[in-house]
Formats: sequence, C-alpha cells, structure tokens
Amino acid sequence: MGNQRVRRARWACLGMLLWMPAVASALEVVATIPPWHSLTAAVMAGVGTPALLIRGSGSPHTYTLRPSDARLLERADLVVWGGEGLETLLTRPLASLARKGDKLALLGVDGLTRLPVRAGGAWEEEGDDHGHGHDHAATDPHLWLDPVNARLMALAIAERLARLDPGNAARYRANAAGLSDRLEALDRELASEMAALRERPYIVFHDAYHYFEHRYGLHAVGAVVVHPDRPPGARRVGEIVRRMRESKAVCLFSEPQFPSRLIATVTEHQPVRVGRLDPLGAGLPEGPEHYFQTLRNLARSFRECLAP
Repeated sequence: MGNQRVRRARWACLGMLLWMPAVASALEVVATIPPWHSLTAAVMAGVGTPALLIRGSGSPHTYTLRPSDARLLERADLVVWGGEGLETLLTRPLASLARKGDKLALLGVDGLTRLPVRAGGAWEEEGDDHGHGHDHAATDPHLWLDPVNARLMALAIAERLARLDPGNAARYRANAAGLSDRLEALDRELASEMAALRERPYIVFHDAYHYFEHRYGLHAVGAVVVHPDRPPGARRVGEIVRRMRESKAVCLFSEPQFPSRLIATVTEHQPVRVGRLDPLGAGLPEGPEHYFQTLRNLARSFRECLAP
C-alpha cells in the first residue's frame, strides 16, 4: 500500500509538471542512432525534437559521414552519442565538427551495467590476437539493450538538457521520470516473456545482444561474424557450422543492417531455424516509442524462433 501511495503521489506531481507551459527550446540536438534518438525524443517531448544522424538500416559500425550530416553536427548544441566504443567512425568528425557544442557519451553514464566484450571459442576469430581483434578488456558498447541501462541514460540526458536549457529543466526532468517508470514496466514485461526460453541455444549474426541476454538469461552460443565491418573467411564459416551442430543450436539470427547471403551459406543443409534480430529498430517510426517497439520486437523474434 505504501509503494502504491508513493507511486500515485509521484504521478500526481508529474501530471502537474506536464501541465506547466513549456518554453520553446532553441537547442539543436542531434542523436546518432535510433535508440539514443528515441530516449532523447521522449525526454524532450513538449519542448523540441532531436535530429537523427544514422537512419534506417545504417549501422554505427560501418557508417560514413555525408556532407549533410557534417552540417547537422556543425549546428548542434548537443550531440547525444554512445562513444568511441560504438560509433568509431564518428570519433574524429565529432571532435572537429562539434567543438562548439556539447557532447554526451551515453556509454560513460555512471551506474550502468557494463559487460566485457566476449572472447574465446565462437566469439573470437582465429588471429584476433594479432592486430585486428577486439580489445578483450573493452566494454561491449550495446548497452541500450538493457532497459535498466536505458533508465539511467534517460535521466542523464534530462540533466544535460536541463543544464543547457534551464527554462525547460522541470519539463525535461518530469519527462525523464515518466520514461523511467515505463522502462521499469518494460523490464518486468520482458523478463516474464523470456523466462521460458532460457535454455534454448542459438547463434547471432554479431555479438550485439549480450545485455539483453544477460538481463533475461538467454543462451547465445556464438556469433557468425566477429567484426561487423569485415566479412568472415571460409574458416570462420566452417567454425560456426561446427558450433551450430555441436551446440544443437535451435536458431540462427540475421540482422537487417547486414547482407543475408552469408546466413544462407551458413545454414545451408543445416537443421536450424532462421530468425531476424534488429538491435536498432530499422524501419520503425522515429520518436519516443521507437525504443519500446525495438525491444518488444526483439522479444517477439526470440519467442518465434526459439519456441519449442
């Protein structure tokens, strides 16, 4: 009863804040990928709309800056991005083009659950220790696929916006508090849906889902590619086929950001289902609901491909 009273009081306060008139924000805000954009749009609701840099099926691992994108970054008062561990090709342009504006690297937000890049076996390509591999001490950058992390990121976005635009600080913080409650509910929803799939082995296209798997106890046994910007060789394909057989993988997942021909090659003559996971929500409408729909679509894809 006490928790219910606290929650009702919190929503009453939020409701009062949401009725407060917002001051039109003159801030130009850019978010690099759809998850950051969705969280930022939710925090800015009623005040302004952020711009999205990498649209549709573009991948932050392989993205190349266009002249129109450079102009967008030059005008930005705030760029919301992951950081050098994710949008690696944007590190230098952001350093030179966004000097006058502010930058918020969400991978650096305090309190996040951080998981290391997975190494060894089906997570690592032979020769990785000789110049082209992952830094095994590095943090896996796909942190947004844990809704608990997303809650902390939303609060960090609100605080940075409040600092840059104090006239709308109350609105940003109220929006972030409401978003935090919705993300908490989403976490409970996904935990319930994934509970029956925990022992079902599967292989992903690339290791982008560690946080979702860790949060909900799913059982990935390998990735087709180690480096999303580099096609695997014949030896790597053979290793994944062997891993698929040995682990009795139920499903192999493709991604819309990368060619499907490779998936057809790996699964040829193999008794495995083929599903699709999309960590970025390609094709979904931009905006505050994008994040929720992306994670619900992930959950649905896991259910459909891993169901007994």
